[in-house]
Amino acid sequence: MEGLREPRRAATLSAQAADQLREQIASGRWPVGSRIPPEHELVAILGISRNTVREALRALVHLGLLEARSGDGTYVRGSSELEAVLVRRAATAHVSDVFELRAVLEEHAAGLAAQRRTSADVKRLRELLHKAQETNCAGEMTALADVDGSFHLAVVEAGGNRLLAEVYKHLGSALAAVVAGLTWSSDIAAEHDHWHTALVEAIAAGDAVAARSAASTLVRISSRAAPGQEGAHERDCSEGR
Repeated sequence: MEGLREPRRAATLSAQAADQLREQIASGRWPVGSRIPPEHELVAILGISRNTVREALRALVHLGLLEARSGDGTYVRGSSELEAVLVRRAATAHVSDVFELRAVLEEHAAGLAAQRRTSADVKRLRELLHKAQETNCAGEMTALADVDGSFHLAVVEAGGNRLLAEVYKHLGSALAAVVAGLTWSSDIAAEHDHWHTALVEAIAAGDAVAARSAASTLVRISSRAAPGQEGAHERDCSEGR
């Protein structure tokens, strides 16, 4: 199989095998959600014992990269240790904590984007803005969560900080889950559109202060739609649009 080779006999074989399996995951050859080759195939490919393969697999299961399903095989759970840790932690956090984390990351990232954006970044943001506006009143929060996540990731990436973008990307599924659980109203939908537009225009204009303000306001608007929060009620895009 491409990318796999027989480990060197100098170090711990299970550690070397785990490193190679991790490479398969990180490279995307084994995508998240896919089932990896069975143990007997890995034994043949790597040229090591079944016990050594099992030890390597257990190490990656412990890290959160793999998930062993009884009677069904082993599946890829995350693309990196950082993703596995962040997603697992965010999934157990209070909703208000998730929104506060979003505010910190997105406000800072918006300021960087305004300072460092390229014309290609602005074009991409305008495309995603249009898509977000189309889905805002489509009545499907899961679709809106996906588009919203892509939009804000593009803002972070426009800032040029690769580590920040990686952290934000790995938190994406946890953040999307929160957005998907929100209850939209016509007022919130309208504000959402307005401040997304304001954010893109501020970034395009190179106005870091306005960009940070717009990003922070967007998080506050979304937090109002969380279950149990004031302002969250039945979504009706026929009103106030």
